[in-house]
Amino acid sequence: MCGIAGMVNLGKESVSPVLLKKMTDSIVHRGPDGEGQWINKNVGIGHRRLAILDLSPAGHQPMISQNGKFVLSYNGEIYNFREIRAQLESCGYQFRSNSDTEVVLTSLIEWGIDALQKFNGMFALAFFDIENRELFLARDRYGIKPLYYASQNNIFTFGSEQKAILTLPKFERDLNKSALLEYFTFQNIFTEQTLVEDVYTLPSGSFMVINTETGITTITKYWDYDFEEPNKKIAEKDYVENLDFLFQQAVNRQLISDVEVGGYLSGGMDSGAITAIASQSISGLKTFTCGFDLSSASGIELTFDERQKAEAMSAKFKTEHYEIVLKAGDMERCLPTMAYHLEEPRVGQSYPNFYAAKLASKFVKVVLAGSGGDELFGGYPWRYYRAANAKDFENYIDQYYRYWQRLVENRHLKKIFSPIWTDVKHILTRDIFRDVFVSHRTIPSCPEDYINYSLYFEAKTFLHGLFSVEDKLSMSHGLETRVPFMDNDLVDFAMSCPVNLKLNNLTNVLRINENEIGSKQNQYFKKTNDGKSILRKMMSRYIPREIVEAQKQGFSSPDASWFQGESIDFVKRIVFDEKSLIYNYLDPIPIKKLVSEHLSGENNRRLFIWSLISIEKYLQTDW
Repeated sequence: MCGIAGMVNLGKESVSPVLLKKMTDSIVHRGPDGEGQWINKNVGIGHRRLAILDLSPAGHQPMISQNGKFVLSYNGEIYNFREIRAQLESCGYQFRSNSDTEVVLTSLIEWGIDALQKFNGMFALAFFDIENRELFLARDRYGIKPLYYASQNNIFTFGSEQKAILTLPKFERDLNKSALLEYFTFQNIFTEQTLVEDVYTLPSGSFMVINTETGITTITKYWDYDFEEPNKKIAEKDYVENLDFLFQQAVNRQLISDVEVGGYLSGGMDSGAITAIASQSISGLKTFTCGFDLSSASGIELTFDERQKAEAMSAKFKTEHYEIVLKAGDMERCLPTMAYHLEEPRVGQSYPNFYAAKLASKFVKVVLAGSGGDELFGGYPWRYYRAANAKDFENYIDQYYRYWQRLVENRHLKKIFSPIWTDVKHILTRDIFRDVFVSHRTIPSCPEDYINYSLYFEAKTFLHGLFSVEDKLSMSHGLETRVPFMDNDLVDFAMSCPVNLKLNNLTNVLRINENEIGSKQNQYFKKTNDGKSILRKMMSRYIPREIVEAQKQGFSSPDASWFQGESIDFVKRIVFDEKSLIYNYLDPIPIKKLVSEHLSGENNRRLFIWSLISIEKYLQTDW
């Protein structure tokens, strides 16, 4: 796990060593164990190292091939690298190190872009063919590891984080108003845009080729999700047995490391089952939980703290357990630092992740997380139910699009964005939403098809946002997060698993409102013990029944109450101050009205308030 960066001077001048080092210095937190820069004429490639596999200097990057013709800078882990290495050795290759980096380098030399299909892991990489002057950038199937690129002033540049790009002199850091509108609709960015004009995300499951002489670039998708009902179904018990085998295999694959591995233990079944398997191989596995001070919380928020469940599972699996308890003021304290590392807000309140990573990093360099289980196996049934009775594809888009307007409904956009409305009025967020499905192959014709469409959508957007948050906040503490659910074999199984083994009530159209007012816990959880049915059956072999049968709950904080109580002054200092930077782009009058609805208890605007605060801190950040 590391950080990569680099540039191509399309004006043909040699790359400045000073500028390249400045790029890698900006992401030192991603790799405190070493650094490297490599320059050949107008191409420069840099690296920061977090040593996980082969801690010796033999794993140093950028890594140059033995024939001196190729260079690699790579961030990630390939969990099946030993099997790939054996294949390469049978082809006559010899290796100088025990690192997966050398296996990645040699694979690309031997198989070219086809090597990407062989990698089971997470990665972002830059591979340079010196003779042909071609730079090859690639990202893993699921987008677990980030990779950004930009082109300005006749310089093409890339990096694991945007801040590496922003170090370049004369780079114009203008706010991307279209992306801002997208964010305030979905609390996410579905396109390849970022909040910085001219800086883009390389799509997950894609590679880019740059001719460093002509500057011509092409982007090609080499993999995509494909949730589809199987043509031939087997008995349910056989699905459970297959899932059990693949889940154990996935966890055990990701234990490979030359440093200590720990795990998050939230109190839910996904992290609990991962802990159950990992603890069989690691005696005294270190586990970590983030809890909340709920003395001022109410209603549904009283269920947010899962420390007691986590402690019970820690006792069962004999882990060495650590926990941190967050209070309202902790959010305010961490926001400037978190905004710097997160670079742009995505998908919800992320400061608990920041503190969880900070805790884990004090004890281990690698931590296992349960991300992906919900998106692959239908863990948010209240979302998917709404798709089950769609009349046709456009009706499905209308229903699901309305649900995913998480922050601001369309009827409020013109007023809120009035200062910049002429710049963004052409942006149709429904079209952005619909375009997520542009490469989906199947034509939906039944409830199961629409559920699979929803699983596809959320894996492509929501899960991708979660990975962005998890990567940035864990790497800010020099911590590598691994996600066993995103093992290739396990993902392939999940995509072909029948919908009726994930969700029981396909025609239930109950809508759960995340911003619901008041204490309505029973109503809120009315149907949310559905979802992940097959996963629950498999995991019942490892974790307590009360955990397996528990109602679905996300990792969230009690900020709805905090924004009305302990944090109310903090909120007011930002939202009610018309000198706040957000008001260069947004109209304070409608925003104050919406926020006041929350403070008075008329409406729950917790997600909106969090996003306003996050964008303000983003705008205040000096990279």
